[in-house]
Amino acid sequence: MSTSPLAHSPAAERNQGPILSVLQTVLGTTGNALEIASGTGQHAAHFSAALPGWRWQPTDLTDALFASIQGWCKQTGAVQVQPPLRLDVTQPQWPSEGPPFTAPFDLIYCANMIHIAPWECCTALMQGAARHLTPDGLLVTYGPYLEKDVHTAPGNLAFDASLRAQDSQWGIRALEDVAQEAHAAGLQLAQRHAMPANNLLLVWKRRR
Repeated sequence: MSTSPLAHSPAAERNQGPILSVLQTVLGTTGNALEIASGTGQHAAHFSAALPGWRWQPTDLTDALFASIQGWCKQTGAVQVQPPLRLDVTQPQWPSEGPPFTAPFDLIYCANMIHIAPWECCTALMQGAARHLTPDGLLVTYGPYLEKDVHTAPGNLAFDASLRAQDSQWGIRALEDVAQEAHAAGLQLAQRHAMPANNLLLVWKRRR
């Protein structure tokens, strides 16, 4: 089945505004950003158009949605978005094809991947971020998490069950487990932002 040039995610449309509001408080006016698992490209287009001083590099596991990423960027007039690249976080070289990244990134952004991927992808994301971030760079992750001593919304419990029914390697992750992987890679949780629809935006930075 062919992919529409402008694939659309209702969730991305709903959350891009709240996510951008947080990004504008934690990012400087200029920088170099890498997006992991760009999907439809709606986030890349929306954020880059609103953050014109940032050079945005979208990536995804396959090239199935590359036309969509480029289409959304053209529609929003986002001119600082680079051509999308294939990137498998579990591979030792980022990106997975072509020459490896040589310049470090001030921001690595990853939304809604950790729970829709095997656990090894979370580990690899943290290790890759540690390799490719500038000394003061930030890793920003977004999505649902399970938190110790924090009530889990019924909607998230149902979502977790549906994910595990689709693939036993998927599921909403415990924040303390994600933090442990970050710590092992040399990162630490710097900020936690509660977001709409029972999601969290988490800001990670290098451990001092």
